[in-house]
Amino acid sequence: MKACLRGALAEMQVPAGEPETEEPLGLNHLPTELLEVVLSHVPPHVLLGRCRRVCRYRRALVDCQALWLNILARDHAALWPVLRTCLPPADNPRPCVLGRFCERRPIGRNLLQNPKGLGPGRWWCHKKKQVLDLEKEGFWRELLDSGKMEICVSDWWAGRQGTDNIYHLIIQLLDANQSILDHFSSVPMPIRQWRNNVSFEVNHVFSNFKKGVRFVSCEHWVQDVEFLSEHYGVCLS
Repeated sequence: MKACLRGALAEMQVPAGEPETEEPLGLNHLPTELLEVVLSHVPPHVLLGRCRRVCRYRRALVDCQALWLNILARDHAALWPVLRTCLPPADNPRPCVLGRFCERRPIGRNLLQNPKGLGPGRWWCHKKKQVLDLEKEGFWRELLDSGKMEICVSDWWAGRQGTDNIYHLIIQLLDANQSILDHFSSVPMPIRQWRNNVSFEVNHVFSNFKKGVRFVSCEHWVQDVEFLSEHYGVCLS
């Protein structure tokens, strides 16, 4: 019995001339700096929605500022000279806020969720209001308070043929408690029936605004009107 067992073990030994098979290395075996470079080429929404859930190690990488600094420097090269001067604290224990910025890309786009102004039409006074949370849109406090941003308001609208319209736009910059820090109010504009087929635009730029802005309140109303064409929005640049 012992002789047979020794013989079987001898047959199972790997011949001396053949190399042993090595297991392929996984991503987690890469040095941290190299893995961050690899992950920086993954779309931000995949990093936040999937990669972060794989394991604690991947979550720590996605929550770390270093990964997002690689993405910002490459994908936001025009903004990088400004962004690098007002970064959030690197030791923040929460998920990195830079990830939300890279995912939502809020600079230069319309931040209103309902730019067409859908809603009831036959009102004596058609009123629309929306409050934007700038931090949820991807901005962080150090950037908002840096004095290097402008909030640009552009509102297009047109009345209906055969009605008299009075249009008014009110924009307010609010702090964390939604107290007013700055505001813009357009002069109420009467539009007569014979000019109802003309589109109108109102523009305003907030620059050098006070520190502490966290929300933007956008409100407009039109008196005695049924909207056929409406488009309004707030862009930050």
